[in-house]
Amino acid sequence: MSLTTAGFSLDEETLTTIERKFKEKQQLANARKSELFSVFEEELSEEERLALKFLYAYMPLNDLADYEGSLFLSHVRKTLEIRGQMPWGNRVPDHLFLHFVLPYRVNNENIEDSRGILLDELYSRVKHLSMEEAILETNHWCYEKATYVGNDPRTVSPLTLIRTTLGRCGEESTLAVAALRSLCIPARQCYTPRWAHSDSNHAWVEAWADGSWHFIGACEPEPMLNEGWFSAPARRAMLINTRVPSQYPGPEPITLAHEWYTEINLLDGYAPSRTIVVRIQDREGQPVPGTVVSFQVYNFAEFTPIAKLTSDAQGEVSLTTGYGDLLVRAVNGSLWGELKLSVSEQDDYTITIGEYEQQDGIVEFDMVPPPEQPADEATAVTEEVLQLHRNRLQQGAAIRKSFEDTFVSEVQSGKIAAELGLPVERVWDVLRKARGNSHEIAAFLQEQTESYGEWPLRLLESLNDKDLTDTFRPALIDHLVNSVPYADSFEVELFSDYVLRPRVLFEMIGPYKQYFQETLLAEEIEDYRLDPTKLVSDLLEKFEIVEDMTYYQGSAMPSGSYRLLKGDRISRDILFVAICRSIGIPARLHPSERKPQYWLNDVWHDARFEQVSLAKPAAVVGEVLMKRDPGAPAEAEEAAYFRNFSFARLENGWYQSLFYPHGQTNVYDQPFELEAGRYRMTAGTRQKDGSVLVRMTYFTVLENKRSELLLSFRYPNRELPVIGKADQAWKFIRQDGTAASLGELTQGRSAVLAWIEPEREPSKHLLREFKELAASYDALGMPIIMAIGEEGWKASFDPESYEGLPKALTFVRDHDVVIQQAALALIDSSTASLPFVVVVDQDGGIRYVTAGYKLGIGSEVLRVGTQLNDEK
Repeated sequence: MSLTTAGFSLDEETLTTIERKFKEKQQLANARKSELFSVFEEELSEEERLALKFLYAYMPLNDLADYEGSLFLSHVRKTLEIRGQMPWGNRVPDHLFLHFVLPYRVNNENIEDSRGILLDELYSRVKHLSMEEAILETNHWCYEKATYVGNDPRTVSPLTLIRTTLGRCGEESTLAVAALRSLCIPARQCYTPRWAHSDSNHAWVEAWADGSWHFIGACEPEPMLNEGWFSAPARRAMLINTRVPSQYPGPEPITLAHEWYTEINLLDGYAPSRTIVVRIQDREGQPVPGTVVSFQVYNFAEFTPIAKLTSDAQGEVSLTTGYGDLLVRAVNGSLWGELKLSVSEQDDYTITIGEYEQQDGIVEFDMVPPPEQPADEATAVTEEVLQLHRNRLQQGAAIRKSFEDTFVSEVQSGKIAAELGLPVERVWDVLRKARGNSHEIAAFLQEQTESYGEWPLRLLESLNDKDLTDTFRPALIDHLVNSVPYADSFEVELFSDYVLRPRVLFEMIGPYKQYFQETLLAEEIEDYRLDPTKLVSDLLEKFEIVEDMTYYQGSAMPSGSYRLLKGDRISRDILFVAICRSIGIPARLHPSERKPQYWLNDVWHDARFEQVSLAKPAAVVGEVLMKRDPGAPAEAEEAAYFRNFSFARLENGWYQSLFYPHGQTNVYDQPFELEAGRYRMTAGTRQKDGSVLVRMTYFTVLENKRSELLLSFRYPNRELPVIGKADQAWKFIRQDGTAASLGELTQGRSAVLAWIEPEREPSKHLLREFKELAASYDALGMPIIMAIGEEGWKASFDPESYEGLPKALTFVRDHDVVIQQAALALIDSSTASLPFVVVVDQDGGIRYVTAGYKLGIGSEVLRVGTQLNDEK
């Protein structure tokens, strides 16, 4: 029975659950009782009180550590006020309001009191619109504020994205969800954890209007709802989900019903799906309940979980997924088992688990993604509507460009560098990366350089690119002033990277060094500096590990973790490193294994929280020297970490990937230093249809021993038949306005012809891949012709801004859309989308064609070009 309580229609069980969980959080965060819960002593309406309790009841632990109750109360009051202000506010059902409007968090972004700010930006633009029209208009506003660029996994806040104008899809969708919620429109971030047909993933937005959910591409407006370039790859997804910070009852299918959050499965709205059942049994055939079952896809040369479920009393788990292949691993204590399955073949599977040893040798198999699916018949849009939409995109790009013109320019940067006596190139490098935060960063340099010389610049250079967009002077000054006294104790690089540098992993940067220096007793600091294992012991005693209350691990800031003295293991490890750096001990998370380490007596030592009595250097290691495959064909792709191979160590039944730099190619130059243990090397060749030829090599690293490991791949069929013909007389318009034929542009050589939309994420991925492979393309000497339609030459598109692309790449206009027509003649037009990429040989024969979003096109085309070169 539903009860109308405090303005919300909730059943008695839900109200009881909220109250129980709220009290649990009060007890859990008792160390910050005043900062978090004193707001309940203020005069609150019953509606405010219940909404605030709801947020606290399901609040992740890192938010209890990092933020104040006043922030959450302000958020609640503004959200309730907006519900009364918007014309559709009373039409939004309470359960949607609580789960998809009220929440302050979308992803792992820094939380700011931004709801009122976003409302002020949008209200006048939407107040006379319908809900559906308001969703479309909000996305146009988002496009004026930001466009796509790939970057690191930390999600910046909506206000930071507005300030910097560039963000990955997870950040664009965070902005769009926050903007829609600021208008009392229920919204949620949807994502595929990993694609099966292509490396990477994607996030977008669903918004509710008058009874129905609709999808949009965040910051990528379309003339109507339920349109987006990603709809084609989404039809090949294995899972599409969203996370709701509560025990959400549906009605959507639930993938995971966690105590503190719910993951709902949205796949049925995008792709064909099938529910599979996996039974876990022991060697006697008895069911094994409580087994963790990981459903994994191949992506970026590793097997990544898209879902982790626990078997029920009958030893079963079920998952609704796409019609592709999965690698399923089941672990229960010392028992484990693994099965590669094809969802298209059956829906019932059994995995037998036992105390198995790691297998030896090589295992090969194919991973096949769901097949391409034709698009649903689209609702017709008139040419008048399309032209209006194109005009709005031009206007939106111009608005964004005019804001970007307010950033510190290269000329201004040069003057600042000259005034401060700093290297011009280095100052410009940090200021251009800071984008909308460049004036703040410039002010920091201007204020601090006279007193601290080059150290302020070195501090900025130690930051990730993204940090420069949302780190402000109070934090920078804290890390500068409280680190420099230790500078003379270490070599410059060691000090800069592991004492001065504030970032540890992907947590938000804030001031913490003065806090730790003042909070810790002088004798504690002295003891820790002499013997850092004492800090390990103290944290082991005082810091409580709570793993299941933070669904974005490692997000808490160090000072918050210390005040709360609770968090996940990664947050504890980040805290250890931060305290060490604050008191002049170089410290880090190991680059590939992410375990905490400190520098003592010129050696890195592991901070062994499991073995604190053992003060000894890092764990025993061995070496693996990678060897080239002498049988590899000439066109074989260059080996690159997390692009086509990776290492994983066997730990407690699970293979844990090692985090070497993405795209690292110098893999044969020096041995890999690995902790002694058992490993799996995954090598994969992604084929044009999205399937992967997988080769797993199992090996053991012995203590103080060097072993050799052959890195070999499975290679696809090398035949490249002529599948079409390009006319050498095709006409294009160069950037300078002159006309050129295809023959004039290619000069009788094999060439790449592409039609791109430079403002769209798929085309940006393609350009990035050509940039990453520029040296290889330059060596090949293969012309690359990038055609752009008239609507693509927006105010924000500047060909000169694309630095580092292959030397033979040319941007042109293709008025006759000949590249599109050539591609569409060779592929299924019902599944086709931009970008189109065609490879022609020296005679104009088309030997390769692809269309749509897919990572790895640059590598595929390079292989084709190399093979064509060998045919000469």
